[in-house]
Parts: sequence; C-alpha cells; structure tokens
Amino acid sequence: MTEAPLLFTVDGGVALLTLNRPHEGNSLSPDLLVALEQAWARIDGDDTIRVAVLTGAGERHFCTGAAVGALEIGKGGLQNIPFAAANRFSPRQCAVTKPVICVLNGLANGGGLHFIADSDIVVACEQAALMDSHVDVGQVSALESQGLARRAGPGAALLLALAGKAYRMPAARAYQLGAIDLLEPTREAAMARALELARAMALNSPQAMALTKRAIWASTEMPDPQALAYAWELLKSHWAHPDFREGPAAFAEKRAPVWNPDPNARG
Repeated sequence: MTEAPLLFTVDGGVALLTLNRPHEGNSLSPDLLVALEQAWARIDGDDTIRVAVLTGAGERHFCTGAAVGALEIGKGGLQNIPFAAANRFSPRQCAVTKPVICVLNGLANGGGLHFIADSDIVVACEQAALMDSHVDVGQVSALESQGLARRAGPGAALLLALAGKAYRMPAARAYQLGAIDLLEPTREAAMARALELARAMALNSPQAMALTKRAIWASTEMPDPQALAYAWELLKSHWAHPDFREGPAAFAEKRAPVWNPDPNARG
C-alpha cells in the first residue's frame, strides 16, 4: 500500500502537516502538490484549526523541491497558466489567513525554499541547510528566490541561486540573515519549540491574528505610505468584531476569552 504523500493531523487547534516522501527527499511530486493545496483549503475553512505547522519526514531532507522527473511533464500544461492558478502549494500562494510555522528538519532545496519564503515563522534545527540547485538542472530560480530575497536580502538569494549545489547555506547563517526566525540544537527541539508556539498562538483571537498577518505581509508588497494606510484600515475593521471587546472583558474579569472565529461576526 502506497503511503500518503502528506500526513495531516489536528490536535488542540494545531494542524500538523508532514511532507511524507523521505525516500525521494520529500520532493514535490504532482500528488503531493495536490495534497498540499487541499490541506491549506481545509486549514483555512475549519474554524477548529487555529494554527498550522509544516515539516518534513525523515532526518535528512525538509523538501528538495520539484520532483525533477515531473518537470518536463508539467511544462506543457503550465505554459499558458498565470502564476496564481499554477502555484497553489504554499500557504501564501493559497492565501491562508491562519498562522503557519515551518519547521526545517533537514535540507531545503529549490522549490522547498517556497515554504521558508511563504510561512509566517520558520524554526530550524542546526542540522538544517538551504540550497538552490535550479541552475544545475537548467532551470530558472525565480519565484522562491524573490521570496527568500525579501526575508534574507538579495545577496543571500543570489548566492544560493547562482552557486547552485556548490553552496549550502548552514542554518546558523540563514538565522543570522533572517531566513530562519528561531534556531534550535536538534530536530526534536525545533519541533517542540514550534508546537509550543503553535499551542500558545491557538489561544489568541483568530480574527486579530488574521488581520495582523495581513498587515505585516502587506509591508512586503506595498511601499509606504500605502502599506500604513492599508494596515490602519485593517485595524479599524476589527473594532466591529466581537473579539475586540471580548479580549479586554476577559482580561478584566480574569477569565479565559471566548473568541468568535467568524471573520464576518459583528457585535
């Protein structure tokens, strides 16, 4: 029996997604791409899920990018499809409104860098590394490189993309540059830290987190003063949501808040 390419479990409001192709470096096969798109839709549509954590199976690889054998097969079908329709496997591509934590358990290569670029928080173990082998197999590193440049700077993205497999960026260096947000000594410690964060975040107002996430990502998409004006409108829109009053009330009454997960709730 063939194992599922993506494992999906939910516990205490936290969804755990595991890229489950360790025998192939957790590479992005067509069935895994479909499973990821479906998983992000499920996460965003299920009010009981508050936070998502993504990692890879095994101890060597987080994700080694596109399955090279599928590149030529997929080329013809994607030629006339725009970016938003063709790329639906990362949380940002799928416009996931809930917090997403990426846990690097090993090497992130090529298309695997999308998850670093497009997750909200990246936690890694010291054994992890970043690499971009697109040019080694005659491919252009474009989409994930732009995202990585926003996180770690153009120099880091250019070094990885142009050097190809000749250079692996250690997790410690990626942490220094900002591509990684939290660095832990072991794989087990990285996962434990991510789950600890996720459980704490799951207690927060879902709507407040969603709007906060939108405001911060907007700073990478818009220049000032447009980004600030957009953030101000997001902030004001929350004033009509029940969570805006529930938070201070629960604090004053020394009780746990009861959040409303409906983004359209008013009252």
